[in-house]
Amino acid sequence: MMNALGLVIAIILFILGIAGTVLPILPGAPLIWIGMFIYGLLTHFTNVTTEFYILQGIGVALTFLVDYMGTAYGTKRYGGSSTAIWGGVIGLIAGPFILGIPLGFILGPFLGALLGEILRGKDWRGGFKAALGTLIGLIGGTLLKFVIEGAMIAWFFWTIFGNNLL
Repeated sequence: MMNALGLVIAIILFILGIAGTVLPILPGAPLIWIGMFIYGLLTHFTNVTTEFYILQGIGVALTFLVDYMGTAYGTKRYGGSSTAIWGGVIGLIAGPFILGIPLGFILGPFLGALLGEILRGKDWRGGFKAALGTLIGLIGGTLLKFVIEGAMIAWFFWTIFGNNLL
């Protein structure tokens, strides 16, 4: 009974976690880890070890690193400054509230980086290029986060079901 309940809760948190990869209001990978932990609590950690949770935690940390590095790399690669990076981050958070969902998730970081560069003194062409880099980095980072989260979830199912998946 607890195995089934734990699995249902884990799957719900996995879905919310995947949604959180594109919705900054939800903490994506941490929700996935919490789902795994709740499963472990409800099953008395029968199929999961401390090492499993530590390595999954490293996966969560990796998603945060990828998020920052992807955006920063794209911005820098296209000539943007740290002002553009911070503008993109602010735009990512504020965009959905100002522009709505899903448009705010795409245009928010772009407009934030553009505004950051213009306020810093760049002309609109230079700002546009940096903002485009921010958007490219954000999209690339998001795709990589999906891969990491997918691997985390796949490893979870492999761990609890093992050879029964084949």
